Amino acid sequence: MLKRVRLELARTRQYPNGNSDHGYEFVAPLTGDGHIDAEEWRRARKKCTVRRFAPAEDDEHGHLIHTQGRRWAFHYDLESEPDDDEPGYRFDEHNFREGEYVSITEHDGETRTFRVTSVR
Repeated sequence: MLKRVRLELARTRQYPNGNSDHGYEFVAPLTGDGHIDAEEWRRARKKCTVRRFAPAEDDEHGHLIHTQGRRWAFHYDLESEPDDDEPGYRFDEHNFREGEYVSITEHDGETRTFRVTSVR
């Protein structure tokens, strides 16, 4: 079943309470226990979109992609190189449920931790 997942920046030195203005909203098929369903993703990949938002930046829109080696990433431009993708750390193992944490390596090369704030 396709779900919309919202991720917000978790605590950092710069943001000790996290930052709800920096994050991602993405659509993905989730199993009953909150894992991304790769088989269902193959059937619905065009619907598996992502929106990246951050302060003082324009929102970026793209897609959730699945690459070799079970790697999930956010891809924003169909013409861009795979090095421009933002991979999720072990997304294949994570439960996307409210209150859980995931890490994403962003465009600047920094890996940041995000909290799942909603799944609907």
